[in-house]
This record gives sequence, structure tokens and C-alpha cells, in this order.
Amino acid sequence: MKTIIVYSSASKNGNTAHAVEELAREYNAQTLFLDDYIIHDYSYEHANKDDDFRGLFRAVLQYDHVVFASPVYWYAVTPRMKAFIDRITEFMDDDVLQPELRALRDKHFSILSTSIHKDAPNAFIEMLQKTFEYLGMTLKGTHHRQFQAQP
Repeated sequence: MKTIIVYSSASKNGNTAHAVEELAREYNAQTLFLDDYIIHDYSYEHANKDDDFRGLFRAVLQYDHVVFASPVYWYAVTPRMKAFIDRITEFMDDDVLQPELRALRDKHFSILSTSIHKDAPNAFIEMLQKTFEYLGMTLKGTHHRQFQAQP
């Protein structure tokens, strides 16, 4: 199964990056650090179609298994990850793009979270799980890495 780990974090070489590297070795996966790209917020008018999102999303569609990885920020993913997820809506409400979105129905996804707590909060997991199951993807698994709080 061809796997990509799509991740975001305020620290490119922090705890989430270390967890991503470990999981990438386990899955023999490619990685995609969203914070290296320009991804604007969703616009009902699709005003941001010239940023990096559409190309990145199309690249992700080439994989069978997508791991979404983020530190837990107030029970949620990072703002860049949230923008990436929100922008998938463009493929839902544009008749020309809808056929590309349907490719998700044949894909698997996993969740990788990091925090100072033993487990990821249910709200974090459920947001991602419900979103991607709604899009037709199948949950393969969840992973959580606990790290010590930074002084």
C-alpha cells in the first residue's frame, strides 16, 4: 500500500516531525510538510485556487493510504492542516473537480497525533475520523505519541 504522511506543526523539526519520521520508516511512506506551502483558507468563490492547495491535494490522491499528522492544538489540528482539510470542499462543490474527489472512496487514512498527554482527545480524533469517513475513506488506524512538556 503506497502511503503518504501529510503533516503540519509550528516546529518543522519538533516532536511531530520525529513521530512522523518514525511512522514513515514503519510504513515506508513519503512525507509532506504542509507548512512549507501556501494554503489559503477556503473561499466560497474559490478565490484562492492559485495557491499550492490543488496541486498538493492532487499529489495526495496518488496514494492509497494517507496519514494525517498534527500536534493537538486546543483539541484540534494545526491551522494549516485545518485549512488543507477545509479546502477539500472546493472539490465537493465544483462539478469539474468532483470526479477527482471521488478517488478518496478507494483510499485508507490514519491519524497521528502528538501531545503532552497519554492519549489524543476524542474531539481531535473524531473531527478527522468523521470528516474522512464522510468523504468515503476507510480508517486504518490511529497513532498517538506522548512527549514531555517543553519548559
